[in-house]
Amino acid sequence: MARTDIQADARRAFDVLKSGGSAILPMDVGYSLIGGSTPSLIRIFDAKQRAEHKLNAMIGDNTMSEDLHDLTPEQRDVVNCLTKERGLPLGIIAPAHPDHPLIEALDEEGLRRSTRDGTVCMLLNAGAFHAEISRLSREECHPLFGSSANRTMQGTKFRVEDIEPEIRDVADVIVDYGLRKYHLYEKSSTLLDLSEMKVVRIGSCYELITDALELEFGISLKQAA
Repeated sequence: MARTDIQADARRAFDVLKSGGSAILPMDVGYSLIGGSTPSLIRIFDAKQRAEHKLNAMIGDNTMSEDLHDLTPEQRDVVNCLTKERGLPLGIIAPAHPDHPLIEALDEEGLRRSTRDGTVCMLLNAGAFHAEISRLSREECHPLFGSSANRTMQGTKFRVEDIEPEIRDVADVIVDYGLRKYHLYEKSSTLLDLSEMKVVRIGSCYELITDALELEFGISLKQAA
């Protein structure tokens, strides 16, 4: 059996996404169902039976976030500490520059489904495959959005075989890398609203994130109601 080839697999998946398709991709925080166009995101919403008010998260890396998000030096320091120094996966919610090419690439419906009050949620540091497909997205200026590969409220899936058939059926390509790194958490990424330093969702590595922020910055995170 051939070993996995992250560059080739990411390229294959990205080409499908760039052509408007959808893909199930291996992130350290669980498998994600990602779309490369507004029609694909609508198909994903329908398959997941996702509530209309729920937003997509953007796939990205620190370099993309540095250009796209409008952060203070202190907020950027927090992100770098958690993702670069501590090596933790993190979903960040922060204001985005509306004139960034990746934002301008979205149509009106894509913006409505993927942004709120000028903010964009972006998943950072979710493993080697995530890093490679984020690089392709950034360098080829084609935004990728999505959410966990599961029906709504049915829990993050850490093996492809655990993903519901109706979710697998909507994907034009599935990249199966076996059991994902943070499966013991049984949760996707922790989501942090940087504007308010508020936890929107408790997820993988939450206790490591809160401990690092207390130790490094003296920050005690608020929790969303």
